[in-house]
Amino acid sequence: MKYSSQLMLALLVFLAACEKKAPPALPIPEVSVVIAKVTTEPVLSQLVGRLEAYRQAEVRARAAGIVMSKLYQEGQEVKAGTALFRIDPAPMKAAYDITGGQVQSAKASLVAAEDRLDRYQGLREVKAVSEMEYASAVSEAAQAKAALASAEASQKNARLNLDYATVTSPIEGRARRAMVTEGALVGLDSPTPLTIVEQIDPIYANFSQPARDVLLLRQATNNGSLEKIAEENIEVEIVLADGTSYSEKGKLLFSDLAVDPKTDTVAMRAVFPNKRGELLPGAFVSLKLARALNKTAILIPRDGLIRGNDSASVMIVNAENKVEMVPVVANQLKGTNWIVSSGLKGGEQVILSNPGMLMPGSLVKAVPKAESSTVAPTQIEQKAQIQ
Repeated sequence: MKYSSQLMLALLVFLAACEKKAPPALPIPEVSVVIAKVTTEPVLSQLVGRLEAYRQAEVRARAAGIVMSKLYQEGQEVKAGTALFRIDPAPMKAAYDITGGQVQSAKASLVAAEDRLDRYQGLREVKAVSEMEYASAVSEAAQAKAALASAEASQKNARLNLDYATVTSPIEGRARRAMVTEGALVGLDSPTPLTIVEQIDPIYANFSQPARDVLLLRQATNNGSLEKIAEENIEVEIVLADGTSYSEKGKLLFSDLAVDPKTDTVAMRAVFPNKRGELLPGAFVSLKLARALNKTAILIPRDGLIRGNDSASVMIVNAENKVEMVPVVANQLKGTNWIVSSGLKGGEQVILSNPGMLMPGSLVKAVPKAESSTVAPTQIEQKAQIQ
């Protein structure tokens, strides 16, 4: 009996010791969250295009002869009418002088014919000449007048050819490299190109958008999920090869009404100011433009988005303080935030603390994250939000 009491006492002491050493309950983990807010965001398209001169003139010789001199510096800015080349004018000058003599001869013949006609007019009144002789005098005067007109026309043509000996720029712009040198023979049978003058301020950017994207955008604006931006208000931004944005914004000039069957794209064109000549014709550039507004967009920090091979999702803290996975569509990045176009309605508590490591259904404690500044939106985005 004594041993049973001692055994019972030892058992009670052991149980009491076990109760004291039991580990405490684990605390509910805290997660940083941000409240999803609905905002208006432009739907940006990023496309590749090629720059093209605003105007381009291929300068050709309009008079045959030997090039005597080049009168400009390659790459020089020239005005319309600036002399670029000089062709040997001697043959054209000789031809002009010949036509000058022909004009003088025709004038003398006309004077003689008109004098004869005047005399025959008086003699005809007194029947001193026959009607046939008078008609011959009238015909001779008319022929002399026609011969003078022809000689004067030939002289004007010779004058033009003489003027063409000085090749001038037809437009204002930048004259490119010379395609001929002094001593080159240029002719009229196959007019020889001498140089090219290009106006690059302003400058065009030609680009295309896939027909599928154009169709989806049109459907979205028609059903009201997106708001269309008027074409005359659409600005275009150029991203240069070094990743920086060109300082000047361009305007969308037109969007074609047909799809190119060879590329299945819709052609577009924008125009940009280029006062400093930074943009050069023929260069490839990346372009950004917004043609519609999404008034139900939500900005989510990059840390809050979980992206898979062909899907995206976020983890939220639901009303029961449990983790829940929500599939979303987020194809556009703005600064440090993803623009969620569908999947969230606003007001959700989106988890930012390693959301990919959390299990849906687990209990957590939401801790709002202090708002921080993000990368400033571009001028295109600012204007799109104001409209």
